[in-house]
Amino acid sequence: MMDQEQGPRHSRIGEILKELGYVTDQELKEALAYQRTHKGMRLGKAMMELELISEEQMLKALGMRLGLKLEDPSRLQVDLEAVARLPERSAQQYQVLPVRAEEGILTVLTNDPLDLYSLEDIRQTTGMDLELRLCRAEPLEQKIRYYYAEIRARRAAGEANAFRRQPGKGAVPVVRLLDDLLQRARRNDASDIHIEPFADEVTVRMRIDGVMADFVTLKKELHQPLIARLKVLGKMDIAEHRLPQDGHFRVTVDGEIVNTRVSVMPAVHGEKAVIRLLSAGDRIDHKDTFGMSSRDYGLLKRMLKAPNGLIYLTGPTGSGKTTTLYMVLDELAKGPVNICTIEDPVEQELPKISQSQVNGQIGLTFETGLRALLRQDPDIIMVGETRDEETAAVAVRAAITGHLVLSTLHTNDAVSSIIRLEDMGVAPYLASASLVGIVAQRLVRKLCPRCARPAEATQEDQRLIGKKVEKIWAPTGCPACGGTGYRGRTAIHEILTIDRQIRQMIADRAPQEAILTYAVKEQQMRTLKGCGAELVEQGTTSVDELRKAVYHDAWEMEEP
Repeated sequence: MMDQEQGPRHSRIGEILKELGYVTDQELKEALAYQRTHKGMRLGKAMMELELISEEQMLKALGMRLGLKLEDPSRLQVDLEAVARLPERSAQQYQVLPVRAEEGILTVLTNDPLDLYSLEDIRQTTGMDLELRLCRAEPLEQKIRYYYAEIRARRAAGEANAFRRQPGKGAVPVVRLLDDLLQRARRNDASDIHIEPFADEVTVRMRIDGVMADFVTLKKELHQPLIARLKVLGKMDIAEHRLPQDGHFRVTVDGEIVNTRVSVMPAVHGEKAVIRLLSAGDRIDHKDTFGMSSRDYGLLKRMLKAPNGLIYLTGPTGSGKTTTLYMVLDELAKGPVNICTIEDPVEQELPKISQSQVNGQIGLTFETGLRALLRQDPDIIMVGETRDEETAAVAVRAAITGHLVLSTLHTNDAVSSIIRLEDMGVAPYLASASLVGIVAQRLVRKLCPRCARPAEATQEDQRLIGKKVEKIWAPTGCPACGGTGYRGRTAIHEILTIDRQIRQMIADRAPQEAILTYAVKEQQMRTLKGCGAELVEQGTTSVDELRKAVYHDAWEMEEP
């Protein structure tokens, strides 16, 4: 059971309890003190744990505070048709029982009238306004089980055809609409869904294989309910329309659990929403080698044998860094080690790994989470992203003091990550002492095997590939690939191992170009461009995809 949050509401509910003669001033002070030592606990819960009041007394006071009636469900006539309007799963999850449905209003019993997110979800799922009645927890739970068992029995016996619905068919349009969008996105291997409002319509686009594609145009009146639905699922403030918000939720699509990350941003014609799909079931080339070639896989495996140090995966947003990290962690967890993570959000749950999630609202940042993890006796730590000076400093200290730390950075290539660490305030001697290796990663689209065609390589193509070739493969477009000429993506990598010479160069603040020259010449490091060029020669991808993936190198090579 829940009651008022902190601040003035506490004093109001406390005053009501005092007026009813349920608590004294001293008992109220005792409950408030107990509440302060139990962060997040509500006042009513504190009073009941201290056995100062009963649940029924709390509900009576709460009813006076909110103008709600306390009901005994055994004395109520419950309409089974009203019960059936709410899926059993939602009733069990939110501990809510519908008892009557009249003129667009659904009367429900609840033990928690202040769980606004759950109540809003019920309102949207049923398409009806809610009238709340209070009920004690134990009899409410018993009645929920009883009435839904009765509905299941009637369905099985064929006595109530009105209740024979396939899963999801009873949902209101906006719920079905979002479910359909998520399902279609997953079936098309989309990484993101963009819901964009304009003056007279709403456009939905999806990012498939890294490229935006138009999907459907919706009526304007569907925009607000759709955004509200996303906010409810993502635990965002449904009443806030002026500020950006972020959230996440988990959904089952075609039997597969998909984690999503949601961003809502105010725009000229309303709030734009972007849903990122974070699935454990992504199809990955060479999954047994972390999506890498055998050569690159060997280099990374050697890095991972280090007892301590810092390994970074770098690349832009959407380059598959976290997916690679999860594959690495899954492999490392097979050993006798304690692995802990701090992420934003936890995109995939891994066995034998302790995973924690950033929560800015309560002050759990990457920095504070990482500091706490160091007290959890870890062997290996994964930090979802090194975003600021504080996180970088703690990660470096953890690496130096005996932990293997894996994290991600947003940089263009492996060598520039060294400069990025210095920009974040990491002293060169600390970077030199802590770094084990850096892996830069990009994703390129693969040519559709059904319609790719040979083409003559231009002089510019040959400059980008780095050698003279006569033929390359180019996209055409066919029904199998949706006319794009591409199907799926694969990764290219650039791996910088930190040997003794590079450590000295880092400590001496050597220029980025000098470190790159040494790595290519002495370590035979294969650059992103070199890795991508091999895929072009093999006919796996196109020159255009290579140019996009290594834009900066390509730009420098082009003649003015």
